[in-house]
Amino acid sequence: MDSSIDFSGIGEKYDLIAKWWDEQHRASDYGSAQVERALKYAPKAKSALDVGCSAGGRLTRKLEARGLDITGIDASSEMIKLARRHHPKARFIHCDIIKWETKDSFDFILAWDSLFHLPLRAQKPVLTKLCEMLNAGGILIYSFGDAIGEHSDQWRGQNFPYSSIGISENIAVLMKNKLSILHLERDQFPENHMYCIAIKERR
Repeated sequence: MDSSIDFSGIGEKYDLIAKWWDEQHRASDYGSAQVERALKYAPKAKSALDVGCSAGGRLTRKLEARGLDITGIDASSEMIKLARRHHPKARFIHCDIIKWETKDSFDFILAWDSLFHLPLRAQKPVLTKLCEMLNAGGILIYSFGDAIGEHSDQWRGQNFPYSSIGISENIAVLMKNKLSILHLERDQFPENHMYCIAIKERR
């Protein structure tokens, strides 16, 4: 693990590309099929949490089409401004998921391409937090890297940090928190991108 990797300021990095991101993803269907798959497991869901919601858009529209009560959280203030503009009926919160605390619980939790921007030390605590926020019988869908450790990549002229605890440890955290895996797939060959759909045991 490269301890020199800086995970601070991820929100500000996305602030700088928020407008570009919104324009590029407005007509995209990236992740849509995966979210639709997860929603099929949640026919009675009423509430949804979108972690790393960005500017809203395609995935938020999937949740809206189901009539879900949506809460979105993102570390980028500019992304949140855009999301509020695009989806005025949803609730959007500008905050880091590591620091965010709530007494609310949710029937459906989505974290698409967001948790991998957390430092390695925060992976298990944040995933555990999401499991705890999920109602019994609720569905969690999230994506993560298949390798273990931290790294960074240049993108849009900036250095973005990434981390993952790997496939086995992700599964272990879910199982420890009484979630059963419904679907696990490496979905972007040859990229090291995983996504998982899991359901929380009913009490």
